[in-house]
Amino acid sequence: QVQLVESGGGLVQAGASLRLSCVSSGRTRDNYAVGWFRQAPGKEREFVAAITWADSTYYGDSVEGRFTVSEDKAKNTVYLEMNDLRPEDTAVYYCAADRAGNFQAIVAAGRYNYWGQGTQVTVSA
Repeated sequence: QVQLVESGGGLVQAGASLRLSCVSSGRTRDNYAVGWFRQAPGKEREFVAAITWADSTYYGDSVEGRFTVSEDKAKNTVYLEMNDLRPEDTAVYYCAADRAGNFQAIVAAGRYNYWGQGTQVTVSA
């Protein structure tokens, strides 16, 4: 059984940085993708970033250049480094995992079967 646990959220001011962590267990050690998604109140879940077992990375347009996704394979942990945070980044952030696929699959929330519980990120103006 795959389990994902996020941590690192919090309340920060605009321009600050945060690093989210996603620790996984029970996941396959190859052919996987771990994605970060976020959901603000009243909005659909949005793709943020993803990394594959081959260290390919993908980013949503709204975070490109500000967020960085990385992985420590020894710790089964995927990180989302978020810099220059803006009020519009406020959301619950989720990590998700499943087998890797093409680009359209990696950025699609519906493609992932395993999800963490989410961590709240709030950015004040």
